[in-house]
Amino acid sequence: MQKIRIDASTLDLKEKLVAVNRVAKVVKGGRNFRFSALIVVGDENGHVGVGMGKAAEIPEAVRKGVEDAKRHMVAVPIVGTTIPHGVEGKYGKGHVRMLPAEEGTGVIAGGPARAVLEMAGIKDIRTKSYGSNNPANCVKATLEGLQQLRTAEEVARLRGKTVAEILD
Repeated sequence: MQKIRIDASTLDLKEKLVAVNRVAKVVKGGRNFRFSALIVVGDENGHVGVGMGKAAEIPEAVRKGVEDAKRHMVAVPIVGTTIPHGVEGKYGKGHVRMLPAEEGTGVIAGGPARAVLEMAGIKDIRTKSYGSNNPANCVKATLEGLQQLRTAEEVARLRGKTVAEILD
């Protein structure tokens, strides 16, 4: 599967701060404290990216996280207001199961997964998070699952068949 680069400068992106951590480095004179920020950016129309930033101040960490997220954008196939099919994403010990839902269901998801799904523009979905509840792993597992999604048209094209043959 070839990864297509998405030009973030052409999109109208929104950003969401998922988590901020204070991290310490122990040095001879004591501890050096810094902040790491986990950021999700998306255009709420099928494009989403996740990034981490680390700096001495929170705003600078957020800015770096946004830049990193813009560099790691992915396209998410959306059918109507939900995903084309059920999928599981795994990252480390984080494990997120995503299932399509009927219109009006809303986004049923925990905090970190919810941020990714809302920024991607998915309006109706059911999710369940297993294993690690670490926000970084949960976000990356959700993104991993979204990257596995394929529409019926894509599958038909890859197999050299019609959409009707695939859906039967």
